[in-house]
Amino acid sequence: MSFLDDLITKESENSTKDTLHMDNSTLPELNSEHDQQCLTPIQDFYKDTNIFITGSTGFLGKILIEKLLRSCKDVSTLYLLVRSKKGKNVHTRVEEIFDDIIFERLRKECPKFRHKVVGIAGDCTLPDLGLSIEDRKLLMDKVNVVFHVAATVRFDEKLNIAVAINVRAGRDLLQLAREMKDLKSFIHVSTAFSNCAADLTEEKFYEPVVDYKKVMMMAESLPEKMLDKITPVILDKFPNTYAFTKHVAEDVVRAEGIGLPVGIVRPSIVVSTYKEPIPAWINNMYGATGVFAGAAVGLLKVLYCDKNCTANIVPVDMVVNSVIASGWEIGTEFQKNKNAETKIYNYESSNDNPITWEYYMAKSGEYGMPTPSLKAVWYYSFFLTKSRLRYLFTIFFLHTVPAFLIDGVLLCIGKSPKMVKAYSKIHKFGEVISYFSIRTFYFKSQNIRKMLEKMTPKDRSIFFCDLKSLNWDEFFKMYGRGVRVHLLQDPMDTVDEARKKWRRLYWIHQTVKAVFVFLLLRMLWSIYLCFF
Repeated sequence: MSFLDDLITKESENSTKDTLHMDNSTLPELNSEHDQQCLTPIQDFYKDTNIFITGSTGFLGKILIEKLLRSCKDVSTLYLLVRSKKGKNVHTRVEEIFDDIIFERLRKECPKFRHKVVGIAGDCTLPDLGLSIEDRKLLMDKVNVVFHVAATVRFDEKLNIAVAINVRAGRDLLQLAREMKDLKSFIHVSTAFSNCAADLTEEKFYEPVVDYKKVMMMAESLPEKMLDKITPVILDKFPNTYAFTKHVAEDVVRAEGIGLPVGIVRPSIVVSTYKEPIPAWINNMYGATGVFAGAAVGLLKVLYCDKNCTANIVPVDMVVNSVIASGWEIGTEFQKNKNAETKIYNYESSNDNPITWEYYMAKSGEYGMPTPSLKAVWYYSFFLTKSRLRYLFTIFFLHTVPAFLIDGVLLCIGKSPKMVKAYSKIHKFGEVISYFSIRTFYFKSQNIRKMLEKMTPKDRSIFFCDLKSLNWDEFFKMYGRGVRVHLLQDPMDTVDEARKKWRRLYWIHQTVKAVFVFLLLRMLWSIYLCFF
C-alpha cells in the first residue's frame, strides 16, 4: 500500500507510459503544407513570437507547452522558467518535462520541436525570480508574450511562502515585462475563487483586504512563528493562504500592469484533460480528483459536501485553450487601444454548463466502477453529507476505528503502521476543501463568450474552450480510467485481475456489513431484555 501517500501528496512525480484509447478524428490537425500556410488569426498572432512561461513543470504548464508547440507551429521560442531541484539542473528538468506521455502526440506531429524550447534558470520563491543578469537581458530583448502560470496551490501553505510565489513573483515578473522591448501580451493565471469571500464574483478587480505592499513587507520581515500566529487575522474572511494570496496578486496586476497588454484568466476547479493531447490525463491529487481517487480505492468513505451545490470543474486542456485565446485577444486589442483596461476572464462552468457534486460523484462512479484499480484496499462505499455531525460520526467509525485496528494488526506482525497517519492526512485534506464543497459560488462570466464570438470557426475548433459545447457524459467516460492509469499508476492490462479482487472486496464488504447489523441487533435485543 505504498501508494497511500500519493492520495494526499499534491503531485505525482512519475508519469505512466500506458495510453487510453482516443479518437482524435474530431481534433484539428495541421499537418498539411496548405494548413501551415493558411494560419488562423490566433496562430498568426503567435507566429514568430518568443514566449516566456512560468510554472512550466506543473500540471497546467505542461499542457500549455504541448498545445503551443503543436497548434502554433510557427512559434519561435518557448523560454521556460525552471528551478534546479533534488540535485537536477535546469537542462535535466526541462528534458524530463518532455518524457511525459502527453508529449507523444507532439513528437509524432512535430518531431523537430525540441530546438524551440529553452530552459531559464530561476525560482519564484526568490526575489526577481532568481534570474541572472544575462537571462534578464535575454528575456527583455526577446520575449513577446508572457504566460504567468506559476503558483503554489497548497491551500495550507505557510503565508511567507505563498506570498513569495503568488504575490511577489507576479510583481517582479510584471516589472520585468515593462522592460521587454516588444511585449505583445501578458496573461496572469489566477483562480475563480480569488474573491471567494464574497457571494458574487464579477469580471472586475476587487479592493484588496490588505495592500499587496504591506502583505509582502510582513511576509518578508516578520519571524515565521509570529507570522504563523497572526495569519488567521491577516486572512480575514478568506479560508486559506492560497485564495488570499491569489486575491492580493490580482491587485498586483492592477497596480503594476498599468499601460501593459495585461489580462487575467480565472479558472475554477481544474481537472483532467477533456480530449487533448490525450483524454483524461491528470497528474495530481488536487481537489475534486483527490476525492474521486480516494473513494475509488476504498479509502475515502464520506465527504463533508452539499451534493446539490455546483461542482464548478473545468478540464485543463480547455483552460489552456482559453489562456492562449485570451492572450491573442489582449494583444490584438492593445494594438488598437494602448489605454484599454485590464480584461478579466472568469473561466468557470456554473453559468454555461453546470453540474452538481452529486452528478460528479455519480458519473465518476458509473464509468469508473467497470475498471476498478488493482490498488484498491476496499470496495467502493462513498457518500456526501452536508451534516457536520453525520460527517464526524462517519469518519470516526469508518475511517479512524478501522485505521487503528489495521495498524494494530500491522504492529503485531512486525510491520510499520501507516493507516492512522494516512487518514489524518485525508481528514486534513477534507477539512481544507470543505469550504468549497458546502456552498455554491456565483459568477458573472461574459468575456469568454464575447471572445468566442470574435474567434473564427477554425480557431474555435483548434483552441476549443466553449464550455457550452462540453459533453460531460463523454468526459466522465474517460475520467475514471485516466485517474486509474495516470494517477494511480495502474495500467489497463491489470483490469481483469483487478475485477477479481474487486469481487472479493465486494463480498468482504457485504460480510462486514452483515456482521455489523447482526451485532447491532444483538445489542439492541440485549438492551430490550434488560428493560422488559
